[in-house]
Amino acid sequence: MPGRWSSRVVHYNPLVLLAGDVGGTKTLLGLFERAHGRPQRLAVHAYLTRDFTSFGELLDAFARDVNTPFAARTPLRTRRRRGPRIAAAVVGVAGPVVGGTARLTNVQWSVSAADIAARFHTPRVRILNDLEAMALGAGVLGPEEVIQLQRGVAREDGNAVIIAAGTGLGEAYLHRVHGRLRSMASEGGHADFAARTDREIELVRMLRRLYGRAEVEHVLSGPGLLNLHRFTHDGQDCPEIRGLDRIDAPAAVSRAALHGSCPACVEALSLFVEAYGAEAGNLALRGVATSGVFVGGGIAPQILPALQDGRFMKAFCAKGAMSALTATMPVNVILIPEVGLLGAAVAAQDQVEK
Repeated sequence: MPGRWSSRVVHYNPLVLLAGDVGGTKTLLGLFERAHGRPQRLAVHAYLTRDFTSFGELLDAFARDVNTPFAARTPLRTRRRRGPRIAAAVVGVAGPVVGGTARLTNVQWSVSAADIAARFHTPRVRILNDLEAMALGAGVLGPEEVIQLQRGVAREDGNAVIIAAGTGLGEAYLHRVHGRLRSMASEGGHADFAARTDREIELVRMLRRLYGRAEVEHVLSGPGLLNLHRFTHDGQDCPEIRGLDRIDAPAAVSRAALHGSCPACVEALSLFVEAYGAEAGNLALRGVATSGVFVGGGIAPQILPALQDGRFMKAFCAKGAMSALTATMPVNVILIPEVGLLGAAVAAQDQVEK
């Protein structure tokens, strides 16, 4: 799996940062070392979230996989053989965070700051929305870790935003405070979907029949791509996709569309890309993202040719009186899958440096 930890021996600093990125499908856990600006990765493991009944069980598996116990907050002389101590822990979770606890939207268990603090005997624990963590990670990415859709002119005094379609749709803001970008979570993926064309109005009618309302995530996500597949095929068989209940069905729709082997799949991906660009532009306007727009999540890197052919940016910039503003905003696709984990590590480092 991505970022899999090797079996080589690592000599840990006595104080390490624990970072997590908990999604409905996959969870990443990692240990990091403090460094200037961007924490240094020590060990990362990936897990299938549904393989575990609780976050505590997943942490136990991680401790075994990194092959080291974690020491409590006891004097160094009493824990020399017990492994490193967690200086701070931050976990990004795919769900709303209330009172230091996040309940996953698509998995029936929660992540609690109090439980993590008790387990590792550290008061420096934060639970973030996963997009809030991803936004922090985006702020320390290198140029080789993104690909440009629109150059724009990045203002050093402006804000930024991030949008990410994957298992669900996440959105977050990066507000400029005292010269530094600070992330703010949102649940914008569950806001109402705004149809822009007659075809999209027909799509909204279908979504209302299925769900009672049409929200953005019903279109812009892996399950959303399957909704688009149902819509464009209108009950007809698809020559390329056998069964939409398979876990790889959204990827199969994308492949069929990119290869041009099924006209209805081509239309489904076209609707997806244009709606993605339009919603990214909406988010950019709401956040006045003159410092940049980041497109994250697992889907974007898989459909790069479709994002780069102009349809995404045309919908992004088509904002009437605000079109001149959106045309100046830098837009970049994040290529690395571990940006949320990196952002959690950045937040953990900030906890120690306060």
